This record gives sequence, structure tokens and C-alpha cells, in this order.
Amino acid sequence: MGGFFGITSKEECLQDVFFGVDYHSHLGTRRAGLAVYDKEIGLQRKLHSIENSPFRTRFENVFDEMHGTAAVGCISNTDPQPLLIRSKGGTFALCTTGIVNNAAALIDEYLEKDGGHFDSMTGGKVNTTELLAALISRENTLVQGIKAVQQAVDGTVGIVLLKDDGTILAARDKMGRLPMLIGKREDGYCVTFESFAAIKLGFEIIKELGAGEIVELSPAEMKILAEPLPKKKICAFLWSYYGYPTATYEGVNVEAMRVRNGALMAKSDRENGLAQEIDYVCGIPDSGVPHAIGYANESGIDFARAYIKYTPTWSRSFTPNKQTDRNRIAKMKQIPVHEFIQDKKLMLIDDSIVRGTQIRETVEFLYENGAKEVHMRSACPPILFPCKYHNFSRTASEMDLIARKLIAEFEGDEGMNHIDEYLDGSTERGKRLRDTLAKRFEFASLDYQSLENIIKAIGLPECELCTYCWNGKE
Repeated sequence: MGGFFGITSKEECLQDVFFGVDYHSHLGTRRAGLAVYDKEIGLQRKLHSIENSPFRTRFENVFDEMHGTAAVGCISNTDPQPLLIRSKGGTFALCTTGIVNNAAALIDEYLEKDGGHFDSMTGGKVNTTELLAALISRENTLVQGIKAVQQAVDGTVGIVLLKDDGTILAARDKMGRLPMLIGKREDGYCVTFESFAAIKLGFEIIKELGAGEIVELSPAEMKILAEPLPKKKICAFLWSYYGYPTATYEGVNVEAMRVRNGALMAKSDRENGLAQEIDYVCGIPDSGVPHAIGYANESGIDFARAYIKYTPTWSRSFTPNKQTDRNRIAKMKQIPVHEFIQDKKLMLIDDSIVRGTQIRETVEFLYENGAKEVHMRSACPPILFPCKYHNFSRTASEMDLIARKLIAEFEGDEGMNHIDEYLDGSTERGKRLRDTLAKRFEFASLDYQSLENIIKAIGLPECELCTYCWNGKE
């Protein structure tokens, strides 16, 4: 994943962009960068690795080194950016989000047709943002270049481009899978992935770009340069997991959706007579907590934090590159509250079950600390397909996904012809998937939120949501 924030203003704005980018730190853990425009100096840029130190500390001295009235910045889980590019359309700084599945083909086509070159990284890899900059720059204007990129890319690309006159071009990806919002205040405009970042800095959200829409921002105005496309497919997993609780996408707040989602799971359990003799409802921190609160509110069962994450010194559990290191850190962070575990029947709720490694260790941890029963609920349907539209839930192999792996064990490739049945816990195939996982992980019971109910919790039409990771439908 990755996030971005930018401002074009009548006044010095780097400090606000610094805080705006920092508010996107939950979206990436590898690279971060800032680019700033000053009328006298032009464009300036700083890049840092944030794998071992957060954005705020890595860029704390930036105010001594750069200043300006327009700036963009990003948090990235992929290559270093923003990049500074000089082209026939002028000099610009470029930030991108998403994934380019056909990057190799686009590189080969560019080299053959244009005879240019790319700065090659280790192993011959090309920075995706540099590739997109090259494709943009080959057209007569930057806007034409952005449109060409939107058409050429198989995947998802959001673009924030700071020009050498202090204006910003912002373009949402052609299917609207990832958000892009525009804010306004007295001194200018901002563009942001997360709505709350703009609001905290005094901006009023005035527009959420539509699919493929392109706007130009200056301190004085916002111009629409390309109207939105008719079809939109925003990622539903935004609400289930990686969206920040205070964020709002397409008018739907993340925290409120998660509470509604948990309530729908509790209602389903009650209607089916499942797991009604529970002592406490517990959410796996952090994103599982609001789902658990919704479940507790609807069921009437007390909510409790059976364990607390020790976060003052431990880094985020998915920061290390090795899965074994991530698991180790996750385990070390868990501190039990024995009064809520010993001899208790617990309903444990997580945002999702992807590989199953960490949830297995969490359940073992609860049993080791005296839990009588541990029931498990996933706040979204089984994840059966690695995401091919952004960099969050991608895996090296489809078999890394625990539900997909089990289906292959049950009936090989034939199982993928029965996706709807595996998603539905009332079918024989759906029951087998859940019962097998429950036995392997020692859950007293296991269920997933249904696709119908997670869409209901979001509250947007199904045709406007991307649910590819669950049902494989584009």
C-alpha cells in the first residue's frame, strides 16, 4: 500500500504537508519522501527509508533544509518516491500509488519504441514511478500523459504530480479502487488519501475524485481536467482492514462500518444459535476491536480486552521482511489480562484471516493463559485471491492464503469452480472449510462474515465495490 498528501498554497506549507504525510504512516513501512516547490529555488526533494524509524523522526530536520508554498509527500511500501523528473512538459515531482501488473511489458515497449533508458536497481528492476514518469513524459502534455498511463496500465495507479509552477495535478485510478480526496481552506487546496489528514489541518473536504478523474489545483482554484468515468470499483477491504478508523471513503466512515459489521455477525450467530454461551467478546487489536464492539453491543455480551499490545517499544508486527520475525514481534507484544482469560469462554474477532499464522499463535497464547474456549470470527469473507490491484494483500503464492490452500487440499483445481459455496457457511463446502480450520487452529467454533453482510455494513451498492480478493470477480 501507500499514501500521499499534498498542498498548493499562497503561504509556506511544508510543515502542514509534513503532518499530512505522517497521518498516512499506517499505509506503508518502507519508503517515504517529500518534494517542495519554492518560487526562487524551484523543486526540492528528500527521500528516506522508514523500515527502522518512522516518518516523523526521519524527516524531523527537513524544515532546516527545504521550504516552499507547494509540496507533496508519500509513504510507500514499494520503491523510493517522489521522483524529480525533467521532461519536455517541464520539471515535476511525481508520487504514485497502486500496482502495475504489466510493468515488464511497458518497459520493453518503451525501450523499443523510444530508445531511452531507465535507472536500474538491483536485479535490473525499474522503479515503477520512474516508468510511469517516462510514459507521462512521452505525450505532448502532462495531462495527456496521465490519461495515456491510465489506459496503458493493467492494475491500479493513482497519481499526484507537483509541477514547477507550484500547481498540483491529481488523478484517481481509472477504476477508483483507491481513494483520492480534495480539501480547501483559505490559503489553498490539498489532495489526500485519508480524509482526516486534511480535516486535522483545517481543510474542508469538498470533493472525492471519481474513477479516472483528473484535477489541477492551484492556491486560487480547482480545475477539472478530465471528468470521472462511469464505472467505479473501490476496494471493500479499505473498510475491513487497512483504512484508518477516522477515515471516510465515499461518505462511509471506517469505524462506523466496522461496528455495524460486528453487529451483523452477532445477529447471524444469534439467528443460527451459534456460540451463545460466551463470557467476553474480544477484538484482535487494532482493527478487530471495533468489529468486536459491534458484536458485543448487538449480542449483549460484555466486551473485554483479554490481552493488550505493548506498543511503546515494539514496532508494528508486519514491518520485518521475514514472516518468522513478524510472528515473533507479534507474540512479544501480547500481554495477557488474566482476569478476562482464566476459565473464560471467549469470542475472538479479527478483521480477516489471511495466512493464519498469527491467529494460530494468538489462540495458543490464550489457551496457555487459561482460556476455556476460544471462538473465532473473521470480519470479512475467506480471502481466496491475492489482490492484483494494489500492494497490500499480495502474496508470493495463492497457496499462502489459508482458505485457498484448504480448498486445494479438498478437491484441487475443481474447488475454484465452487467459490460461492465456500464463501457461504451454510453449504456443505462452506461448513467443511470452517470446520477444518477450526480443528486445525483449535477454535471452539469458526465463522466468516458473509459477502452479503459486509456489503450491507459498508452501505454502498455492490457494483461500486471491488470484492476480488473474496470472490475473484473484477
